[in-house]
Amino acid sequence: MRYEHSVEIEATADTVLAVWTDVERWPEWTASMTSIHRLDSGPLGVGSRARVKQPKLPATVWTVTELEPGRAFVWVASSPGVRTEAAHRVAPSGTGVTATVVLDQRGPLATVVAWFAGRLTRRYLEMEAAGLKRRAETGPA
Repeated sequence: MRYEHSVEIEATADTVLAVWTDVERWPEWTASMTSIHRLDSGPLGVGSRARVKQPKLPATVWTVTELEPGRAFVWVASSPGVRTEAAHRVAPSGTGVTATVVLDQRGPLATVVAWFAGRLTRRYLEMEAAGLKRRAETGPA
C-alpha cells in the first residue's frame, strides 16, 4: 500500500529538512505524533533510530536508511507481517519547495493493515504536512 501527500512551503529546502530531521520535536508541530525519542545521539543520519508513538497506534522503532542533505531522508519500521518505509523529500518549486511524504507498506499483512488504518494513515500524513508547513514558514511558536 502506498500513501503520498505533498505541500507547498515558502521556505528553503534546508529549513524544511532541518525541521523534518529534528524528529524529537515533531510532537510540537503535528498532533499526529504523541512522542518521539531518539535511541542514539548526534545528528540524524543513516542508522539513527527513534521510538515513535502516535495516537491510536502502538509505539514503533524507526531506523533511518537514507539521508540526502537538503533533499530527503527515509526511515523504515517493521512489525510482524508489515514493513513500512516513510520517505520525506523536498524539491524546489515557485517561491519555496514542495515537501512530499510517501509511506509504503509491504508484506503479507499490508493489505489488512491498510483496511484497518488506511484512513488514519492518510489523515496523519496530511497533519504532518500541514504542521511542517506552519513550522518551516513561521518557526517555533
